[in-house]
Amino acid sequence: MREDTKATQSKNAMQSKNALQARGVSRTGTAPQTRGASQTRATSQARAVQQSADAEEKIRSQKAPASPVGRQGESRPPENTYGRKKKKTAPSEDVIVLDHVVKSYSTGAPALNGISLKVKRGEFVFIVGDSGSGKSTLIKLLLRELLPTEGGITVNGTNVVRLRRRKIPKFRRGIGVVFQDFRLLKDRNVYDNVAFAQLIIQAKARDIRKNVPMMLSLVGLAGKYKAKPKQLSGGEQQRVALARALVNNPPILLADEPTGNLDPKNSWEIMKLLEEINEKGTTVLVVTHNREIVNAMKKRVITMKKGVIVSDEEQGAYIDED
Repeated sequence: MREDTKATQSKNAMQSKNALQARGVSRTGTAPQTRGASQTRATSQARAVQQSADAEEKIRSQKAPASPVGRQGESRPPENTYGRKKKKTAPSEDVIVLDHVVKSYSTGAPALNGISLKVKRGEFVFIVGDSGSGKSTLIKLLLRELLPTEGGITVNGTNVVRLRRRKIPKFRRGIGVVFQDFRLLKDRNVYDNVAFAQLIIQAKARDIRKNVPMMLSLVGLAGKYKAKPKQLSGGEQQRVALARALVNNPPILLADEPTGNLDPKNSWEIMKLLEEINEKGTTVLVVTHNREIVNAMKKRVITMKKGVIVSDEEQGAYIDED
């Protein structure tokens, strides 16, 4: 009888346990997570993690440059990495470049007909030729007083053909010019004529007070800084013009017939000054008819005739083209 009672109690306990488990209740009285709920929560967490990873990857891809791909598909690091300074390009040795330049006027044949020319930094070059050969037109093109009909012109690294009008004054600051007729300001003294070039570039007063006397001393006119142009000889006026052209320390000096109005003695003095300036690093381009000076100085000589270059020789001489 006792054994039947125990068996009945054990059976009832087992049935109660199974019933509780079926209702999802544990011994501690708490309901465990069902399998479906657990999977749903895990899926939500995985989706959130994936969305966060995708967002971070998108941000990195926007910040970082794309890596170039090689032939086999493998990526290689970009050439210029962040934080590394780019190397500066060395300035070109050619400060004047003319590429098949043509300049035609409305009347007659072209003044220049397919000129190609290169002048290196620090060169001393004579340009010679008869009247009408195109020398003056060449100078005006280099100064951007004229534009070529065809071809390209580069001066001091500037594309002269594409240069905007408002940038021309700044461009010309890099070129010193000496003319045959001096072009001095007659109402101002020697000092003010030279200082005028410094005022144009808005140099400081203390720099003007330093640079002007230095240039006048270089051309041998330190003692005549108060004189007016009419009180000077032709050679002295040309020296003032030379000092004015050089006071802003331009890399290029163009001299258009600088000895045309001077006697032989003053002509040689001016040419010696130009040679000294060239030895200091300035590129000098001289247009001249002075055969004696050209033959004696043994510089590069470019001979023009009817708008074309007929000769270009190192240590050349004046050539008569009949």
